[in-house]
Amino acid sequence: MKSAPLSTWTPGRLAETAEALVAAGALPRIVQAGHPVLRTRALPFEGQFSGALLGELVDLMRRTMHAAPGVGLAAPQIGLPLQLAVLEDQWPVDDEAAAARDRSPLAFTAMLNPSWHAEGAGTARFYEGCLSVRGYTAVVERASRVAARWTSPDGAARSAEFSGWQARIVQHETDHLAGALYLDRAELRSLCANEVYTQRWAHPTPEQAAQELGF
Repeated sequence: MKSAPLSTWTPGRLAETAEALVAAGALPRIVQAGHPVLRTRALPFEGQFSGALLGELVDLMRRTMHAAPGVGLAAPQIGLPLQLAVLEDQWPVDDEAAAARDRSPLAFTAMLNPSWHAEGAGTARFYEGCLSVRGYTAVVERASRVAARWTSPDGAARSAEFSGWQARIVQHETDHLAGALYLDRAELRSLCANEVYTQRWAHPTPEQAAQELGF
């Protein structure tokens, strides 16, 4: 996959945009595919603005993610090319799907400057969507287990291993910070509108879709 160019935003522009987002008094719109901010590598957080403003930004992103609704949100998705992502998965899932997808609740986590590497060679394929690609879903193959490192908003260095659906969320959100969308990794023959997915392919695994769509 081709590497995206690094954002050219200045520290001042990052700070001003973060302040404007927090001060707006409303949840920001989620940027949609086609906007250049989703196709540049986000800048690392290096103290471009205060810890207090960072805390307000994290809270704003968490509320935006919940309202969407979603299980992750990266700062570029609200128009800010900063290496910051929030993750949380507390949505109810039926037992069969949870077991097939190795999906378990993920506590709220805010990651600054995250990185990860795959643990082992295991992969899994499932349908995946994105708040910045409204209306569509496609099958993506991702590492089944990853080891991640990041900095928390309080400045502490963190690390953890994630598996199953949690690992998928980590990979999806860090892709955003690298200027990538899930469609860049997707099996495009699986791409379908959400209503078609609901009617035909909303099974715990994509095996039937693979047989009938030829991927």
